[in-house]
Amino acid sequence: MTTAGPLTRAWRGVRWYLREWSGEARWDDYLAECAEHGHPPMSRREFERIRSAVAERRAVDRCC
Repeated sequence: MTTAGPLTRAWRGVRWYLREWSGEARWDDYLAECAEHGHPPMSRREFERIRSAVAERRAVDRCC
């Protein structure tokens, strides 16, 4: 068994952070949930459209 070097671990941490920040991880979570419940997922475009609409309705997510 090999262990990941410090640079590899750092890169994984940065990648994880960027995926969480950008919302990419939410799409993966949604796909996993669909697979778990056995129903077909909506398209990525529809998913992002709904996610944007929800964010716009929340006053906390906006600066102005």
